[in-house]
Amino acid sequence: MSTHETRLAWTLGERPFRHEGHGRAPQVFLADRPLEVPAAKACRGNLQLTNPEEQLVAVLPSCHMPSFLTVAVKRGLEVQRHDDRAVGTLGKNDEGHLAITSCVLHPRIALSVPVEGAELEALHERAHHACFIAQSCKTVVTIESGV
Repeated sequence: MSTHETRLAWTLGERPFRHEGHGRAPQVFLADRPLEVPAAKACRGNLQLTNPEEQLVAVLPSCHMPSFLTVAVKRGLEVQRHDDRAVGTLGKNDEGHLAITSCVLHPRIALSVPVEGAELEALHERAHHACFIAQSCKTVVTIESGV
């Protein structure tokens, strides 16, 4: 097993501390590498940078893909291409809080041999259960696969 540590730093700076005035982009450090993380557009974030909601939607297929590659190679399949488009929905969760309540992955896979239908769905299902990011959050992740 492993642990993953991040550090977040934010300071007020020169702007006044009020809802419309202060900056909303803390510095996040991943193993001492900086990553700027602004608030979402609806929260007056910087539209030039990716916000945490977008990052969550991006990390779900980023975890599914290597899990799928592992499942495929164990099955003796060669993956030639893996493209995905993920669509996350911000809404109210069961407790009434805003959350990314669902994320639909649309992986398109090119395999060395044809695999379709229930067999392809089973591969994606195994990959989904092996994806520790998907298993770590309450977001409902759906996979609409295709070849």
